[in-house]
Amino acid sequence: MSKKIDAIFIDTGNTLRVVERDAAFQYRARQQIVKLLGVGETPDAFCYRLTKRYDAFKKDAKETLIQPSEVELWTRWMLPDSPADEIAPLANRLTRLWMDQGGRRVPRPDARQTVIELSRRGYTLGIIANAVSSTEIPEWLEKDGLTQYFKVVLLSAQFGRRKPDPYIFIEAARRAGVEPAKCAYVGDNPSRDIEGTRQAGFGMAVILLESATLSKEPPKGSARPDAIIGTCQDLLTIFPPR
Repeated sequence: MSKKIDAIFIDTGNTLRVVERDAAFQYRARQQIVKLLGVGETPDAFCYRLTKRYDAFKKDAKETLIQPSEVELWTRWMLPDSPADEIAPLANRLTRLWMDQGGRRVPRPDARQTVIELSRRGYTLGIIANAVSSTEIPEWLEKDGLTQYFKVVLLSAQFGRRKPDPYIFIEAARRAGVEPAKCAYVGDNPSRDIEGTRQAGFGMAVILLESATLSKEPPKGSARPDAIIGTCQDLLTIFPPR
């Protein structure tokens, strides 16, 4: 690797983790949403209506690059007809259940050891992710014993801006105490992840090829990564000991 990189920031969705479909797990989450809200509809019917609203939220977020808080997500977008003062206290739990009804998030088998080895090699590590939940990723890191390896965890649900907005990348580098030119970003979305890192002045952009991402959001324009990998452990061939 010719470029001097001191910090490596990594995405979570389809990069460190993937979503696995589990019909029973997903249905239980839909049941809990209905129970929590005291809704008289079936779980599938109610969540189908919520999906339409969630799609509208995602479209707006992608266009504006603004990420609302969990409270705003549920009081403005998902359940605008319900009393906000009743929905707001449930927002965090509803967000977690909404994520679960879409599938189970499972770490890639080589993610943990790759993170540990990159840290051992002397890199400052961080996470930059578009996330609707402000708590799910930190709790996963704590549960899997990975919190200590990440100096910065910057989530759009907390920061208020989404990738590819360059400011979320710039802010992450600032919190890590590393100039952007000495930072690398590892993601799965060529359009979103490369565009943001280039505008932020990051030194490298690495893409983990993920068919699920490419089928939904194929690359646009001239965005090209500095490296393409197929597994997390491939990062160890790109980033030698410092």
